[in-house]
Parts: sequence; structure tokens; C-alpha cells
Amino acid sequence: MNPQVEIYDTTLRDGSQGEGINFSVADKLRIAERLDTFGIHYIEGGWPGSNPKDIEFFQQARRKTFKNAKLAAFGSTRRKNVPVQMDDQVLLLLGAETPVVTIYGKTWMLHVREVLNTTSEENLAMIGDTVKFLKEHRKIVVYDAEHAFDGFKDNADYALATWQAAEKGGADLVVLCDTNGGSLPSEIASIVRKAKAGLKCRVGIHTHNDSGLGVANALAGIEAGSDHLQGTINGYGERTGNCNLTTVIPNLAFKMKLASIPEESIAKLKDLSQFVDEIANIRHDPRQPWVGSAAFAHKGGTHVNAVQKVIHSYEHVNPELVGNTRRILISDLAGRSNIVMKARELGFDLTNDTPELKSILTRVKELEHAGYEFEAAEGSLALLIRKTFKHEHAPFKVDAYHVSMRREGNNSTCEATVEVRVGEKRAHTVADGDGPVNALDAALRTALVKFFPMLEKVTLTDYKVRILDTATGTAAKTRVLLQSTDGKEEWATVGVSENIIEASLQALVDSIEYTLLKTV
Repeated sequence: MNPQVEIYDTTLRDGSQGEGINFSVADKLRIAERLDTFGIHYIEGGWPGSNPKDIEFFQQARRKTFKNAKLAAFGSTRRKNVPVQMDDQVLLLLGAETPVVTIYGKTWMLHVREVLNTTSEENLAMIGDTVKFLKEHRKIVVYDAEHAFDGFKDNADYALATWQAAEKGGADLVVLCDTNGGSLPSEIASIVRKAKAGLKCRVGIHTHNDSGLGVANALAGIEAGSDHLQGTINGYGERTGNCNLTTVIPNLAFKMKLASIPEESIAKLKDLSQFVDEIANIRHDPRQPWVGSAAFAHKGGTHVNAVQKVIHSYEHVNPELVGNTRRILISDLAGRSNIVMKARELGFDLTNDTPELKSILTRVKELEHAGYEFEAAEGSLALLIRKTFKHEHAPFKVDAYHVSMRREGNNSTCEATVEVRVGEKRAHTVADGDGPVNALDAALRTALVKFFPMLEKVTLTDYKVRILDTATGTAAKTRVLLQSTDGKEEWATVGVSENIIEASLQALVDSIEYTLLKTV
């Protein structure tokens, strides 16, 4: 497939400049391989002249074979008043041995005079000399026109002259960069059209998200004639980030009907988004358009009722197109349709005529009013539905518990005692822990594992506490959310009480009950 829009990924360079984003060499190699498999056309690996890590990345990357992507090294034009063949930074770009070299140069006279402290003529020479030198070494040269839009608005004739200098040097692409992220889509479109009229080479677009318009500006550039688009996975980048490729790629495909990434790859977009977040050790944003867990989540009762009848009434596309799924949320805003659709999602065959439906809905609303939250606690919701729908009783009961803490010098130990009943049998255990909840968890599982051996595989992976009514101080009601796993599946459960230990016990009990009942 010949793309109508080339996708140039700069996650490993521009994206890594975002606050809190740090990639090791191994991280960058893994991401590059995944981007290549996904079908990205260009992967910018970094700046070999800026740090040893990027130099090592290119040394290792040259030993790999990329099937779909061309690897690019990034750098700048030569320094002022230095012959290009003697500029160490430019020579390092050649040393990276990538098929593509991307260099940036100055468009805005403010930067030429106040940052570079040079003349307009020398800046033009810096651009043209560097591009020509790289072309003489048989490189595909991408010229990133830094501050292209601010520069054009300040002095259109000089801005165009800088782009033409790159073109005369042999640049394969001139990419207009909204480096400060402050332009509007109408300005982007107008200036891209003027660039297209003044250049014979291809024109690309590179936008930032400082005004919340990174994606909109990139699409405006495409509509105006650009056929090369730069961005980062999940919108990583300096300040508020770059154009988000996980948003712009499906917009190109499904809204603008323009070919870019292979169609079969777009269904893996959510997986790619989550993969890069995991490598970056960043919590995945549930509100990301297209790929976030909330992107196709329905909560309001009227919305869910409409979706139950006509799915696309509240969905702009099928979530499966990007590898996402539809989610029905349960809260005090829920209607009968929410419960029916969510129950089916959880494996229960409920309909609007199920007699127990009213009881389930009433109980959900009562608990939500009391402070429970089932949106993120589907394990507890599944238990509630199952017990009401199937008229089941809990597989065990906690008759009593006690938690205490001992302090000796600088050391403290928590101890929990639990009494449980399974049918007519009882068990009593004592366990220590790093804290009261850890000790309680250990005692409860120790007491029950002799009756239910499968609990040995279950572990807690996350524990969150939220104070619901801060005005009451230490007497405030507390909500505890637990995340558990058996190594194959994850589930969340919830507990609410003025006593944080009691709230934790509720969530622990639900977690264990869910484990036992889902196997029945």
C-alpha cells in the first residue's frame, strides 16, 4: 500500500523530552521494533550528538533489520561560521549510519538574531550547506523548519527563503513545525498552502499541543496539502506534548479516508498505546481518545438505553476498529439498560424482564449513595449481581477479627487475628504483616486456603484509599479499592466504612469471594 500520508514517529526523541519520560537504550530498541511492526514509516531514534545513550542506541540499531520503517538520526544545521565538513555534530549524524537524517534550522528572525546571534544570510547558508552535505553522502534529508509558523507570521518572505534554502540544498522534505504550539488550525492551513505554492519539494507538518490543538493543527496541515505527519505515541513531548499519533492515525483513516498505516495494524492501536506507556512506566490515560478505556464507556441511563437499541447512536465508530472495547458503567446514574448490558458483559443472562433486575438496580443505587463505586470495582459488582440473580449465599463468613500493632524502639509489627466459618467448619488464624491491612489479608487467606487451595494463586496488586467526606476529619467515611489477580485475570473490589480496616476487610472478602464464585 502506498500511503497518502507518511507517519513519522519521534517518540524516542521529541517524546523522551517530556517531563517524567525516560527511556533506556533497551527501552528505545523495544519501542522501535514495535513501531516498525505496526507499520510506521519513519522512526526518529534520537540525537547522536547530544548524549552517549543515543550514540549507543544507533550503534545497536544498525545491527537490526527494520521491515517497514526507515530509521532517522536527528540533529541541527552546522554551527555559524563553521565549515559543514568540520562540524562535529553533523559528522556524528553521518556516523549514526541511518538512511534518514533529520535536521532542524531557524525560520524565525527572533531566533536568528537573539538565539544564534548571527545574520539572516549566514542562517540561510547554514541550512543550505548542511542539507547539501548530507545529500552528498546519499542520505534522505528531512528538514524540520523550527518555529515555521511564528517565523512566517513575523516575516513571511524570510521564512519562505529559509525553506527554499533547504529545498535548493536537496532536501527531500521540508517539515513545518509549530514549535511553540500556539497556532490555530486556520493559520496552519493558510501557511501550509503558501509553503506548497512556494516550494517544489514535499511539505510535512509537525505540531505541538500547547493550545490543545496538536491533533487539530496536524489534520489542518494535511487538509492543506501536507503528505507527511510527525508526532509521538500517546502525545509525549515537551511541555504539554506533541501531536498524538494514537489520535491522529485513526482520524486519518476513518474520518478523512486517507491511507497511512496499514489497515490491519490500526486494530492494534490500543495495544501499541498501552505498550509504550508500560515501557515508559506511565499510567495509561483512560480518557485518551480512541484508545483510552473510557473512550467507548457509557454511564448515563438514557445513553445506555439508546446504545442497547442502536449501538452507533452514541458511538462515532466501532471501538474494535482500534482494538478497544465498549464498556457499560454502573453508578447512581444507571438505568435498567445499564444493568442488563453490564450483566451480559460480566457473563450473566439478564434481560429487561428478569424479575431480579429491579432489586439489583435498587441495591446498586443504595450502595453508590453510601459511597461505593462500581465503575472501577467490577468484581464487587459481579458478586452483587450473582448473589441477587442466582440467590446464592457467600461461600464463607468472617465471624470476628482483631488487628493490633506493637512498637518496640524504632520497629513496629502489625498482627491480625481472624475467625472464619465455612459451612459448619471454623478456622482461627493469626498473622503478622507490614501494616494492618497486610496482616489482615495474610490472616484471612491463611484461614481460608485450607478450605479453598486455589487462593494460593491470588495476590493483591494495588490498594487505593479515598476519603469521601473530608469535612468530618478523622471520622470521615473511607472507600478502599483493591486490585487482585490470579495470574490470568485481574479484578477490582470495593469496601466503604468510617473504619479504614473495616472498609479494607470488605474489599478483601469480596476479592476472595469473587475468586471462589467465578470458578463455579
